[in-house]
Amino acid sequence: MTRVATRNAVARIAVGLLAASVVAVLAGCAGSGSGTNDGPGASTPTSATPTAGSLHGSITVFAAASLKQTFTDLAARFEAENPGTTIELNFAGSSDLVTQITEGAPADVFASADEKNMSKLTDAALIDPAAPVDFATNVLEIAVPPTNPAGITSFADLAAPGVKLVVCAPQVPCGAATVAVEQASGVTLSPVSEESSVTDVLGKVTSGEADAGLVYVTDVKSAGDAVKGIEFPESSGAVNTYPIAVVKDSAEAEVAQAFVDYVTGSVGQSVLADAGFGAP
Repeated sequence: MTRVATRNAVARIAVGLLAASVVAVLAGCAGSGSGTNDGPGASTPTSATPTAGSLHGSITVFAAASLKQTFTDLAARFEAENPGTTIELNFAGSSDLVTQITEGAPADVFASADEKNMSKLTDAALIDPAAPVDFATNVLEIAVPPTNPAGITSFADLAAPGVKLVVCAPQVPCGAATVAVEQASGVTLSPVSEESSVTDVLGKVTSGEADAGLVYVTDVKSAGDAVKGIEFPESSGAVNTYPIAVVKDSAEAEVAQAFVDYVTGSVGQSVLADAGFGAP
């Protein structure tokens, strides 16, 4: 073989090796973790969402007094499903909670027993106006001691002379609902006491200090045999809607939002329904 032929053969081999290398490099790039593929069955990348066990942090939830039983249960379930989280619960009348948050109390989530008190925080720019989500409804029911000493059978009976009636203060959601029922029915009540939360009203009845109290259906149910519940048709005219939202300055916004999602999700809605709450 001549020198020219030998050089040509070597050149052809070099070109072939170079082409093979280029093909291999391109194939490697196509199979690298770029996250994109145009072929059938290719997956599209999605934004990361919290999964069970991935959350870490401690939050404080401010919730209406009527949510004490359900939120205590839901907080325990949430923590069990997310071992890296801790939930502190603060229960009181919704108006009192608004005052606390407005004055700087550290809250990550607020759950109100009405939309009016939630609006106070959105108006104060402490909660994003688009954040609140309705998660439950509730209506009033008359609670009396098991023996019903005053013989209460209707809403009008609460206005009878000598009846020791206890209600929520007007600025509290259960009190606002009471006023609405009074106005709609034309019945004027003369309570012996106005309390700052629905649980305080229930306490007056269970202790025997009152003949009757206006509380929520859920409070009567949670009290069990300690009280007797008396439904009245006028209550349908004052249905309370419960919203929940993450507070703007939350230092643990991801955990806070996850808890909100938990309350509004299937587990939360099941627990609330079992307690007597209506759907939002």
